[in-house]
Amino acid sequence: MALDMTFQIIGGLGFFLFGIKIMSEGLRRVSSDKLKNILNLLTRNRILALFVGTGVTALIQSSSAMTVMVVGFVNAGLLTLKQAIPVVLGANIGTTFTAWLVSFLAVFKITHYALPAVGLGFFLMLLENKPGAKQWGEVLFGFGVLFVGIGFMKDAFEPLESSQAVMDIMVNFSKYPILGVLVGTVITMVLQSSSATIALVQLLAFKGLIDFPSTIPIILGDNIGTTITAQIATIGGTTAAKRVAWAHTLFNVIGTLYMLVFLYMKLYSRFIENLVPGPVTHNNIMLHIALSHSIFNVFNAVIFLPFVPWLQKAVERLVTQKGDIVSVEPQFLEKNLLETPVLALQQSRKEIVRMLQLARSAFENSYEMFASGKMELGKKVTRREEAVDNLQAEITRYLIGISMENLDQEEAEKIPVFIHSVNDIERIADHAENVAELAQRKFEQRLKLTDQASDELGKMVEITMGMIDDVLNGLETNDMKYAKRALKKEDQINHLQIEYRNSHVRRLNKGSCDIYSGLIFLDCVDYMEKIGDHLANIAQGLLGGFRWE
Repeated sequence: MALDMTFQIIGGLGFFLFGIKIMSEGLRRVSSDKLKNILNLLTRNRILALFVGTGVTALIQSSSAMTVMVVGFVNAGLLTLKQAIPVVLGANIGTTFTAWLVSFLAVFKITHYALPAVGLGFFLMLLENKPGAKQWGEVLFGFGVLFVGIGFMKDAFEPLESSQAVMDIMVNFSKYPILGVLVGTVITMVLQSSSATIALVQLLAFKGLIDFPSTIPIILGDNIGTTITAQIATIGGTTAAKRVAWAHTLFNVIGTLYMLVFLYMKLYSRFIENLVPGPVTHNNIMLHIALSHSIFNVFNAVIFLPFVPWLQKAVERLVTQKGDIVSVEPQFLEKNLLETPVLALQQSRKEIVRMLQLARSAFENSYEMFASGKMELGKKVTRREEAVDNLQAEITRYLIGISMENLDQEEAEKIPVFIHSVNDIERIADHAENVAELAQRKFEQRLKLTDQASDELGKMVEITMGMIDDVLNGLETNDMKYAKRALKKEDQINHLQIEYRNSHVRRLNKGSCDIYSGLIFLDCVDYMEKIGDHLANIAQGLLGGFRWE
């Protein structure tokens, strides 16, 4: 029995983490501007975000599920920490609806729909010719797998729900508020469900095994215990996602600490008893428990709502950014400058320069990964590619905003040049990611390049990096000599592509080169040639005209 329970816990945790990963990746792929705008609209102020969190959690009957979804949105870059915190506060209110329903209706359990979600999601993932459906399939598949994992973990601990030992612990320790909080916390962590803990408390109270005042500490501990799910969900996630989870934890811990004062003074239980007519009986004690759960969470959310900026700063200090720091948000696009197109265009240029610097760094990391086999650099490449993708959308939106103003001819001519440059930089970052994928394949298949092939790639990388630097200098200074220098380097890259293809054929004929290693070599050369083409487009834009390769 113990061995089966252990296997179920380990397997359920694996499914859970895998589901989080797939869902976050799927959300990132479908994070269109439209979806992002809808989310921003729904969370544009704290009160609305609070209602969003409350409503969705009440619908799915799980604050853990809602918080995990919010973590997924933050991982995908769809929500900021500031937007996410009020949603999490609302989730605490929404989860109290379970206690109201438990005596009257069969509780809606989202885990019932996990397997259909996995099946439907997998079917959609097979639709290669419909990228949109395939991406949403990944989201649905990940969502389903996530809850399959929760289901396994809950099933593993199901015997504990009817365990006399567990009931004895709750009865004996709930007489002491602090111990009652600890018991509620631990049991909710183990059961992975605040709703299950509340239902168990209601059942014990209904049977007369526990009095109403003794249920309240367990309910408070239940609020702390439910935060463990979000903490698990952030394993391997972004710093912002970890901060969301800690905001959820701090909110519940601080709320419980100040409520303990009222518990020891027996004021809170009396307050609830005065709200419900008549004495506490086994017929209405479930109502008392549901009311105490709801009022505490509503009161706590209302108290914290004005202090969201403080809570944000607290978790930012608690969870510091470590290692590689890449901001996906614009740093120079000031909306207040849109009515002054000259200044707004200067800011756009600065952001484009920053975007190209990120693409340059992504390419540098990807080639180092390719040459040295340091696979950990893949995360850096991915973070920079994601930042570039986001900046493409933000800069384009900003430039369109500038175009709505009264522009002179010179200013109007810069808009399409900048937009094309932004698109080219995004493609450069994509090709950097392509090189990282080659590095992964080279590592996994244990492929080796000849010394000559390695030297050839090194020379081509050197020229490509030099071309990026020339274009960067041209964008920063608007000096045409850098654009002309960059175009000369592009001619060199084109010649090297032809030369290296021929030398590769000669190595194949001599038998000194492995055919699979050779394919990777050629792909790497081609990606650098494509990067050169996009850089040439930007250089041509600086010179006053575009050429399309």
